[in-house]
Amino acid sequence: MTERSWCKMGIAENIAAIRLGMARAAEAAGRRPEEIALCAATKMNGAEAVRAAIAAGVDCCGENRAQEFWEKREANAYAGKPVHFIGRLQTNKAAKLVGNVDVIQSVDRPALLECIARAAERKALRQDILLEVNIGGEESKGGFSPAEVAEAAQAMGMFPSLRLRGLMTIPPRAETAEERRAFFVEMRRLFVDIRSKTIDNGCIDILSMGMSDDYPEAIAEGSTMIRVGTAIFGERSYARPK
Repeated sequence: MTERSWCKMGIAENIAAIRLGMARAAEAAGRRPEEIALCAATKMNGAEAVRAAIAAGVDCCGENRAQEFWEKREANAYAGKPVHFIGRLQTNKAAKLVGNVDVIQSVDRPALLECIARAAERKALRQDILLEVNIGGEESKGGFSPAEVAEAAQAMGMFPSLRLRGLMTIPPRAETAEERRAFFVEMRRLFVDIRSKTIDNGCIDILSMGMSDDYPEAIAEGSTMIRVGTAIFGERSYARPK
């Protein structure tokens, strides 16, 4: 794993700035800042950087890669904070994560939903999940289509070992704030629709949308959790170590 360079003080300052931005966005939308959770997207950051983010007040950590999760867990990086899995997940890695992460946000297809359910049943536990929505209909991304997600939520009665907590999305790149908000508006509509219905094995309270460059717009449209990496830790470096 190639880590980003980081500074403990810089991480704390960045998180303070994000919290201020979250508060301003919430207040402008007539919401309370405490309604929105800050998830630190810790991809390509080591245990010490994760600890610094936790010390500075993030609400949870989000991991994109199973191997990174296990390495940081072994190093006791998360210090008791919830850990969400937010990356693309292969079915052959899903079973081991069940019961070891608090929420699997990136449940993007029926086969993965069924795999997680079977693993949770074998372990005699209930796994919290989010359904990932491909809100832009991008072929390069996984996720349920907006038309499919309501059906998937209604089918949760088939999976007593799961608990549906809500929805997650990564919208397409957009040039303007107005374009970004259009995707968030559609996600809010889906979230409100699902939350208004009786969903077996559901406790719908998380709308996970908004990242470093678009979280104010996401908060304005109802996000209850933003996933922020670059704005906390700095730009990723994908260069291979020499």
